[in-house]
Amino acid sequence: MIEYLANLPILFLGLGASFLAGSATFLGAIPILFFKQISQKLQDIMMGFGAGVMLAATSFSLIVPAIEAGGGGVFAAIVVVVGMMLGAVFLYLSDKYSPHEHFIKGPEGASRKNLRRIWLFIIAITLHNFPEGLAVGVGFGGGNIENGITLAIGIGLQNIPEGLVVALALISEKYPVGQALWISFLTGMVEPIGGLIGVGIVSISKPFLPWGLSFAAGAMLFVISDEIIPESHRKGFETEATFGVMIGFVVMMFLDVAL
Repeated sequence: MIEYLANLPILFLGLGASFLAGSATFLGAIPILFFKQISQKLQDIMMGFGAGVMLAATSFSLIVPAIEAGGGGVFAAIVVVVGMMLGAVFLYLSDKYSPHEHFIKGPEGASRKNLRRIWLFIIAITLHNFPEGLAVGVGFGGGNIENGITLAIGIGLQNIPEGLVVALALISEKYPVGQALWISFLTGMVEPIGGLIGVGIVSISKPFLPWGLSFAAGAMLFVISDEIIPESHRKGFETEATFGVMIGFVVMMFLDVAL
């Protein structure tokens, strides 16, 4: 399988894998066809699971390969530190200056009065899904197909509970089921854009690989700490969500080692 994929164009692999990972938001939304309500405890566990998956992907599929791509040593460590901080600052500034809405915390940002609620959700998910697609693209762009596949699987797993939460939020606002499914799918479609950019930049210039990996790692780590974990702890199910984080982390770690 890996040998077959190695013969395909890197741009095609990065775009295709990030598209499949982004499409997992639609997969996560499918349960609304059968259940109009899902318990808050289960939602928080699933959010925690997604955070654990992303945390393991950040550690084993982004930071470690970034250090290796940088050649190891002090210089590589500096590159990774700077790249991660740049990724975190990018997400911070995006959160601060783009009008969007968190799942629970409510509206945040500037100039939001004339935006419909649905577009606030779309903007929020767009902000958080772009670095995930970027990570998949960078993973393939570096020529390490196994790492790219692992990242795509991990991010796809994380997108499943995210798609469910988005769909449930839309259903609670009286949006039709079909429209909720379609919007959940669209929220993941920014990932192929990030994937294409990531694989394109890195495949053109290999020195960008450690920077791209560490930038994506910093952005994802910011999302985990600033958004996903706090959201999963707001309804009194902190312990359950924490076990979700642990399960997600070990599942992604196993996939990374096994693949």
